[in-house]
Amino acid sequence: MTHPRELEIDARLRHPVVRDLAWLLQAPDLLDTPYPGRPGLDELALDDPDRRQAWLRELEQRPGDLERAVAHRLGGRLGLYHEALWHFLIARAPGTRLLAANLSIRDARGVTLGELDLLYRRRGDATVVHLELAIKYYLGLEAGPGDDTAPARWIGPGCADSLAIKSRRALTHQLTMSRRPEARERLAAYSDAPVEQRLALLGILFRPAVMHGGALPLPRGTTAGALIGEWLPLSAWPRYTGRLIAPVCGAFLDKPHWLAPPPTDQLMPLGALTDALLARFRARRTPCQLALRDAGGGHRRVFVVPDGWPHLIPLMPR
Repeated sequence: MTHPRELEIDARLRHPVVRDLAWLLQAPDLLDTPYPGRPGLDELALDDPDRRQAWLRELEQRPGDLERAVAHRLGGRLGLYHEALWHFLIARAPGTRLLAANLSIRDARGVTLGELDLLYRRRGDATVVHLELAIKYYLGLEAGPGDDTAPARWIGPGCADSLAIKSRRALTHQLTMSRRPEARERLAAYSDAPVEQRLALLGILFRPAVMHGGALPLPRGTTAGALIGEWLPLSAWPRYTGRLIAPVCGAFLDKPHWLAPPPTDQLMPLGALTDALLARFRARRTPCQLALRDAGGGHRRVFVVPDGWPHLIPLMPR
């Protein structure tokens, strides 16, 4: 069985966007793919812990530039906020230089074929890197399309997306965009050398906490360090929390701050959290994400969904 895995964030960091950026620095890729994954700490020249913490504490003390970089994304989709954090990180990290973001690729008629999420260079390296970005939270189904390790069984909480659909689109459309003839003219402004394609597919895989058989395997291709949470129907909440080591505390995670868990002193006791959870479901029966911490000291992520979820399962990609 794979137990929940969560990233610990320096307790001295209090600003929610700085905490999200700290999470982004550490977050592993969800999948191994034919393409290189996310830029690592060594590439960003932030692999030295002291240098990295000093860099983050400087942002904590003077967050104005970071706040301005993401202000236009705080009320929108999680993916756009995640992109804005990456744009800031690649532009400001000591080891990288941002060249372009959301670069449109059009055909001869001016029809937009797609966008390149991000272009950058490593310091001292002339290679241009095309980095595609995604952050996804998928809940695994005990029964569904394919075998028990099929990525199609891992679907978004809104039931509109799956790991199979997202990974197929990223690999066959988004990452190949910079190799299309229509992209050559735009890329020539940055380099006449071949462009390196990379994929940063981050997020969390939530395994069912309530299973009728054995534990659900993780999907094929999952990286060894992928972050793991759990999901459960609302009716299973009392039994689930009763298994945790008391006292338990937690907090709701509201978009776009689905990245870093809040500081421990911002968590509420289990009783108050349960009351708020029930009130939330009375007002709106949609899945919600929580960060929990028990007396063992470990953070865990949990999605609580309405009984009867999912209402539909996305089709497998062709």
